[in-house]
Amino acid sequence: MKSFTSALLRWTSLAGIALAASPSLAQEAQEEGTMMLEEIVVTAQFREQNLQDTPLAITAVNSAIMEARSQTSIHEVAAQAPNVTLTPQGQQNGSGMIAFIRGVGQTDFNYALEPGVAIYVDDVYMPSLTGSLMDLMDLDRVEILRGPQGTLSGRNAIGGAIKMFSAKPQGDDSGYMQMTYGSYDRIEMRGMFDFAITDNLFARVSGVSKGQDGHVKRVDYGLSHPGSGVPVVSNGANPVVGTLGGKSYTGGRIALRWTPSETLEINIAGDYTRERSEAIESVLIYGNHPGTNADGQPWLPSTIDGGVIPLDCSFVPAGVNSCDTQTAYDGRYISYGTFLDQTPATSQAPYKPVAFDPHTNMDNYGVVANIVYDISDNLQLTSITAWREFVSDWSQDVDNSPLANQQLKQRMDNSQWSQELRLNAALMDDALELTVGGFYFDRDGSLNARVDLNYAGIDFIHGPDPTPASNKAVFGNFIYHVTDDFNVTGGLRYSEDKKEYVFHRRNPDLTVPSEVCAFFPQLAAFQAGEGPPPTLHGPTGVGNAPNCLLLGLEGETPPPFKKKRTDWRIAVDYRLNEDFMVYAQVATGYRAGGFNPRPFFGSSQGECVEGVIAPCNQIKQFEPETMVVYEAGFKADLFDRTVRLNGAVFYNDYKDIILTLAACPVTPCLQPNNVGAAEVKGVELEAIIRPTEALSIDGSFSYLDFQYTELNASESALGGLTLDMITPYTPEIQFSFGIQYDIEDVLGGSLSARFDGTYQSKIYTEAINIDNRAVASRSPDLSEIDTLYATNKIDGYFLGNARLTWRDAEEDWQVSLEVRNLFDEYYFTSLYEQTGGPTSGANTISGAPGMPRTWALTVKRNF
Repeated sequence: MKSFTSALLRWTSLAGIALAASPSLAQEAQEEGTMMLEEIVVTAQFREQNLQDTPLAITAVNSAIMEARSQTSIHEVAAQAPNVTLTPQGQQNGSGMIAFIRGVGQTDFNYALEPGVAIYVDDVYMPSLTGSLMDLMDLDRVEILRGPQGTLSGRNAIGGAIKMFSAKPQGDDSGYMQMTYGSYDRIEMRGMFDFAITDNLFARVSGVSKGQDGHVKRVDYGLSHPGSGVPVVSNGANPVVGTLGGKSYTGGRIALRWTPSETLEINIAGDYTRERSEAIESVLIYGNHPGTNADGQPWLPSTIDGGVIPLDCSFVPAGVNSCDTQTAYDGRYISYGTFLDQTPATSQAPYKPVAFDPHTNMDNYGVVANIVYDISDNLQLTSITAWREFVSDWSQDVDNSPLANQQLKQRMDNSQWSQELRLNAALMDDALELTVGGFYFDRDGSLNARVDLNYAGIDFIHGPDPTPASNKAVFGNFIYHVTDDFNVTGGLRYSEDKKEYVFHRRNPDLTVPSEVCAFFPQLAAFQAGEGPPPTLHGPTGVGNAPNCLLLGLEGETPPPFKKKRTDWRIAVDYRLNEDFMVYAQVATGYRAGGFNPRPFFGSSQGECVEGVIAPCNQIKQFEPETMVVYEAGFKADLFDRTVRLNGAVFYNDYKDIILTLAACPVTPCLQPNNVGAAEVKGVELEAIIRPTEALSIDGSFSYLDFQYTELNASESALGGLTLDMITPYTPEIQFSFGIQYDIEDVLGGSLSARFDGTYQSKIYTEAINIDNRAVASRSPDLSEIDTLYATNKIDGYFLGNARLTWRDAEEDWQVSLEVRNLFDEYYFTSLYEQTGGPTSGANTISGAPGMPRTWALTVKRNF
């Protein structure tokens, strides 16, 4: 800790003369003739507090700064927060978000795994990564809390919490209409109207609609590469058959606020979002599979001679692993995926062909009621009741080739309701502020999928797997004002988790796999010296029953997962003077455990034995992961409140870390494991500087040191995990900055010029970190490249965005021109690495390329 404290002091001294970081640029003083920064109000500790008085590491951003930065999604907001990585999920996971804070998070959308970062909208918990990538429709503010929030936010806030708060109706007849047109035929409309129904009943209606073409072209390989032997799948003469990454969604929200008396306020809101987008953008950056089944028969017979077409460098359109010959399009933004499996049917794989529509659909809706009753001047009761549902449906072809290495169509259904009660009290002449409460959460969820994995020799129906879960909690939090300058804060939360899972695995014709793979008796007889070598080519060769490896999984129901947990927090803060506060805290958090949701072999296969290469039971429970954080920080408003500087150092003791690994004797395999423990240390700085009335500067910096201290099993049992690796989506360094200059008297109004930049250092997208591993081609006689290079590393990159905004003198009209990714940086938001070794697995790597440079023009009318 000593080295990190000294580092913090060095950065503090530098921040006074350089850019630093922004809790909330937008909440600046709006008064004429002053440069003073305005007070920021947050509710992280169950009551309204000045951000500069709150002993927590919080980034707070309001609607004005989100508009100034052209931010319409929460992952864009998080790019300005230190040690926070939010990014859209890849094509394989559908509509949702990958979220990591301080090295803690989750990449898997499945209900069986809980997010490591808790997402809340209007204090309503969102239980899944799916559906969490929401449009920022009519938000008032966003609070990003870093570090475990076990007492304040409960389950699954071990990394931190992201809280979004919608604007409440005011009944002032205000509103706006906004329209945007931009690159890739982007057409976007937004609007809001706030009005009074009666003297004490107010309504606010808001909506958004967005459409945009995808930035990755889907190209028919057979048509663009005549003579290749790859079949043509399109009907016309144009090789471009569509795009990936296109957006199409519409959403609406209606909010009511009723104040029947001075002591009672009732807020009720309902929202609905309908998304009908293209399949998520994806390109192939590594392909190394012979393209044959266990018997050597081709997945995609050549139209020339019926021979084998390998999944190799020919279908990688750009990069070090490419030998593609096309030059008509930018290979960095091309996919040759067809979402079509043309593999010839056999008795072992009779359910061919398979065709999916490339899509990403989501219906997400809910209702929340927030009731606040002032029982007395010192006693307040809050009730938050919510019901939400979503249905997410998407398809994937992440090998991005005409060969059907793997393709899936998945559907998630979620229905939840929650109830939270809080009682706030001010006692002892307001020296003691107390909150006690209870929370109940109940969810019914299911996952259903067609899983076509030619590389594994299986093609089946997954589910629908019901995954009901519940959480009960009671909590208490206090703030004791020892003096006007010295405060002690504490909290306690007791939680009970319960989760169930039922596995359903059927053939695509809905029959249940019921035969033992014919290969295994042959193998057993041979190994016992009682028969000849097996005549079948493994358990997926012709002669075995379809999907015989899934025998026994249908209807298998493991015992319910039940756990109890108590989290605590203690913090002290001291105000050295009116402008400078220091604090220290110790807090705990946890992420709930559960079941492996993707067993390819059930309990009928017997238990796994290390060193024995054979199918074995993959139905496993994993335990909760836990954390204790030790944190110290400061919050300062300096130079007559024209400079705001906040900083923190932390040390996390992270145990029973949950990571999803391909750690089984045979593939296919993908299961969560409690891998071990780690120490996580870091430094964070945020600031805003207002040198003049016209100039604003904001920025952030973070450094993180993640180090495993122990592993719970051997390297081989953990799929190759070693102590020198780090968790996914965990950059060592991040920084951001924004500069805005306002010019008066321009065309009868004002002009604002703004530039925002963000940087993150390299990250790995999988638990098993791969930098640049050389791999021999599996089709040396057919491929033009003998050595390929596998990686799941995304190199560090810098993104810059610029925006010009003109407003008329009355601020009724506003016109903005924005350019995103100003320097046209090529980068990936996520990777899906499945190299699986030289002789097994899918042996592909796909990536989701970020948008290239784009522009947009927005016209807004306020009223």
